[in-house]
Amino acid sequence: MSAKASHGSDAPVGELVTRASRQISELVREEMQLARAEMAQKGKRYGLGGGLFGGAGLVGVLAAQALVAAAIAALALVLPLWASALIICAALAAVAALLGLAGKKQVARAGSPAPEKTIDSVKADVAEIKEKAHR
Repeated sequence: MSAKASHGSDAPVGELVTRASRQISELVREEMQLARAEMAQKGKRYGLGGGLFGGAGLVGVLAAQALVAAAIAALALVLPLWASALIICAALAAVAALLGLAGKKQVARAGSPAPEKTIDSVKADVAEIKEKAHR
């Protein structure tokens, strides 16, 4: 074996291309796994936020029904019946507002649906590959 063949940088071009191809394939697989993990985490947050928004909508509908019942009771009777219906309506509206705020907070925590960490990592990998290719 000659001294030239013992150095890693003097390996045949075919071997270097094969090694680079293998490394790029491994890098792409790892980046895809990272993207999947990031998207799963964001999906859970969007799901929770959507569920809380759904809860807010349901409680909002109940609040509207209670408001209608309060208006009917106010016309049909004097103070006691409609006053109690109005109190229930206010309580349901407060619960709807709290659920809506909690849902909004969960969606805001999830951030953009794009896998930002993975995109940044891929950009860094591409920049490093370009830099090494220019050497």
